[in-house]
Amino acid sequence: MNTVVVGAQWGDEGKGKIIDILSQKADYVVRYQGGNNAGHTVVKKSGEFVLHLVPSGIFHPKTRCVIGNGVVVDPKALIGEIEELRSKNISVKGRLFVSERAHLILPHHRIYDQLREGKKGFLKIGTTGRGIGPSYSDKALRSGIRIVDLYDEANFREKLRMSLLEKNEIFQKIYGHEGFAFDAVYAEYHRYAQKIRPYVTDTALLLHEAMKRKKAILFEGAQGTHLDIDHGTYPFVTSSYVTAGGAAVGTGVGPTTIDRVIGVVKAYTTRVGEGPFPTEFDAARMEAIRKKGKEFGATTGRPRRCGWFDSVLVRYSCMINGIDEIAVTKLDVLDDLREIKIGVGYRYRGRLVKSFPASLAAQKEGKPVYETHPGWMSDTSGVKRFALLPPNAKRYLKRLSDLLSVPITILSVGSHEDQTLFIR
Repeated sequence: MNTVVVGAQWGDEGKGKIIDILSQKADYVVRYQGGNNAGHTVVKKSGEFVLHLVPSGIFHPKTRCVIGNGVVVDPKALIGEIEELRSKNISVKGRLFVSERAHLILPHHRIYDQLREGKKGFLKIGTTGRGIGPSYSDKALRSGIRIVDLYDEANFREKLRMSLLEKNEIFQKIYGHEGFAFDAVYAEYHRYAQKIRPYVTDTALLLHEAMKRKKAILFEGAQGTHLDIDHGTYPFVTSSYVTAGGAAVGTGVGPTTIDRVIGVVKAYTTRVGEGPFPTEFDAARMEAIRKKGKEFGATTGRPRRCGWFDSVLVRYSCMINGIDEIAVTKLDVLDDLREIKIGVGYRYRGRLVKSFPASLAAQKEGKPVYETHPGWMSDTSGVKRFALLPPNAKRYLKRLSDLLSVPITILSVGSHEDQTLFIR
């Protein structure tokens, strides 16, 4: 079976843990979009791991991991991640494959990202400054440099020369930045090319061969649905196709080969960076939930904004992703609350809105309409079976499932892999 796991909120839903668990039965785990701006935190008995590019299936010795063509790759970050895994006795040899068609993140992409975000008068998005957006921009402008270009010396020299010619002029004239020297960048990336060469291949062909052999493939996205470049809260989004459809585009497999889509949500809502957030908590509750849920970005350490579960937001995700099942994480973070709210609509300019609006004004100005449910005031972190959950916790989960019209099949009540319940 080929399965896509997608975040159904604004990212940070706990996909890393869910993917790690599902990877135990997968032959391949494939990352299909984003870059090292995302972070998946996985807690194992041997410690806590934060992965930015390498799929979390790498922790299972029989699982092969693929970085697809839809990912933008910073080779320095990738090499660092490989070396860190090796230092913890996790081998990637013969198990990690990187698409030769994936585009590169270059030093000027990172600097451009940071300069543009800090430029007075420009819209502040809340980017991580890792060069993701500028790399995707070059890709769309057809001036990007792909991994395969590294292994054609004349081609790489010419592409890099042209790229720096343009970018240096922008840096100097608009931002007052000195720009980049061709020789230094070329030498740096020539070194990277040699180090990553053992992993580079035609990953689309690799996956098609795997499907012919009836191998189980798990596709993972970074971020969440509402950071998708088309379907997210634009312009406060990422620069790639986060949704389940992006799995086909970002790996070179046909959409008809996808058998199942699992959406991952938190039992509440979080987002990092700028942008609208209708169900956001007040300051006091924000601090309490952030502290208990350890809501700080895995990549940047930035504090996450927190709020009540927004069923309007997630229902839209279920629709556009074709979500078949839901995994709910961090239920235990709500254990101490006497009352729990669920956003079921927005009041905008005198009317009730029950479908997530495209309008940024509606997202910003719409006032959430809530249902209020009694809390369970009981520790769920040690519960091993769904039947043993507090009655109010079960009612809360049933209401979420009813609002989304999708069954909840996985429940996480803590960060460790054994704090996971499977619901039939």
